[in-house]
Amino acid sequence: MGNVILIGFMGCGKSTVGLRLSYRLRRTLLDTDREIEKEERRTISEIFAEDGEAYFRDRETAILRKLMRSANNQIISVGGGLPMREENRALLHELGQVFYLRAEGGTIYERVKDDTTRPLLQVADPLHKIETLIKERDPYYMEAADVALTVDGKSFSQILDEIEERVNAREGNAETEG
Repeated sequence: MGNVILIGFMGCGKSTVGLRLSYRLRRTLLDTDREIEKEERRTISEIFAEDGEAYFRDRETAILRKLMRSANNQIISVGGGLPMREENRALLHELGQVFYLRAEGGTIYERVKDDTTRPLLQVADPLHKIETLIKERDPYYMEAADVALTVDGKSFSQILDEIEERVNAREGNAETEG
């Protein structure tokens, strides 16, 4: 399949890294959140408000199943909560090489503090909510990941270099084994 999958908490850089990586590796980018919005013809905020989080999580699993049949040699960026389901973690491993973009709560907060489109952050103390969710999700992200990359204090160029090096090493090994 040769897919490169980016996971991590909201605001860790999945979308930006995904876009830049798609140019660098000359592969198409697919964002699972955008795919869901396109299929549903409404925003994630609207889906959460109208049908709830459980419905949205079911849609994420459905998108992964669809990608299992169609995705090949793509960059795939997934929503922050997608790896929480055991089934999704298994599908991610089958789908390609999974990179966890790992960031501290303070880094995330600075990046998303003014973003009102993130349903999970519409609370009185968003930093506390971020830190609580990261602590809760980190073990699941680690289980889903083939590679965990700390992104705090790194430029996008440094992150892209690390990912590209690992992708090339894996694909080089696959060619020599095959």
